[in-house]
Amino acid sequence: MAKRIPIELFVSRLSHYTTNEELWRLFSAFGVVTQARLVKDTRTQRPKGFGFVRYESEVEAQAALKAMNGRIVHGKLIFVEVAKTKKRDEGSS
Repeated sequence: MAKRIPIELFVSRLSHYTTNEELWRLFSAFGVVTQARLVKDTRTQRPKGFGFVRYESEVEAQAALKAMNGRIVHGKLIFVEVAKTKKRDEGSS
């Protein structure tokens, strides 16, 4: 049996009217979403127009990426891609 590796998608160009719950609902049609979160401005607490969706497996994430990338949500064309992971600079002083 294949090992499930969690994978996170980056979703950009979201409407400022999109909520965390709606983001979860939109993407849960493609698999088990373990986290869906919008990035908010720390001062105003308004969404910045992008967020992240985490899936239990790469297969589910790829299905969501194919189906949702280029889709129109709240009148805006959204983009979906695999989130890049930050690599820590080890050994620098």
